[in-house]
Amino acid sequence: MTPIEVERLEAAYDIEPALSGVSWRVEAGEFWAVVGPNGSGKSTLLKTVLGLLRPRSGDVLLFGRYPARFREWRRVGYMPQFAAGATAHFPATVREVVALGRLATKRFPRLRGRKDAVAVEETLKQFDIADLADRPIGDLSGGQRQRALLARAFVNRPDLLLLDEPNAALDPASRDEFYALLRRLHREAGATIVLVTHDSAEAGRHANRMLYLDRTVVFSGTFQDFCRSPEMAARFGAQSQHVICHQHDCPERRP
Repeated sequence: MTPIEVERLEAAYDIEPALSGVSWRVEAGEFWAVVGPNGSGKSTLLKTVLGLLRPRSGDVLLFGRYPARFREWRRVGYMPQFAAGATAHFPATVREVVALGRLATKRFPRLRGRKDAVAVEETLKQFDIADLADRPIGDLSGGQRQRALLARAFVNRPDLLLLDEPNAALDPASRDEFYALLRRLHREAGATIVLVTHDSAEAGRHANRMLYLDRTVVFSGTFQDFCRSPEMAARFGAQSQHVICHQHDCPERRP
């Protein structure tokens, strides 16, 4: 079933629309980068998909259901914006933070069982943070903390992973490690990934599709399509277009 379907979406926080006329479709197994300038509606789009913001008009479907009627939240992992900063002084260990991902999808009373403990330990190993399990999350480096928060989002082995600017505060080395981990999850675990990022110049190195927003859809498709689009060349300039797409068959990249 299609993970995300958006048709003619209009969303707003007040009178001025944050998104207008947005149509977008995410198929299983795709890795999307959602890019655009500040205030372009990237985070707003994720919030409407998750049902955190009700559309003013249009339709949003999550695995074929309206978000308000969706109940299979184990199928969705979400890493919100500024999550790392919010956990800097959070009084919990890495193991406890990852376990919160299991508890979040349970009904009251939210109790952890043996299956939850096994899932947490397996995820700690998968994300190479088992040695950090008993450390307070606030004591970790930025890259380690983001890895732990991504583990929390992935502990239920979701079909869809939504990440809102997860690498905005990371240094270049930590950012590269984080991207490598995402590529591994996409390739080995078969996760469908939607990554909101302000870094459009890096997106083409990691994702295989791009949605460029500026309150409406400027471009939606593969990076090959973006590379060859005269409309995108006219909007961004040929040099910036080829910096963004990272395609080896671009004329500017040929020897």
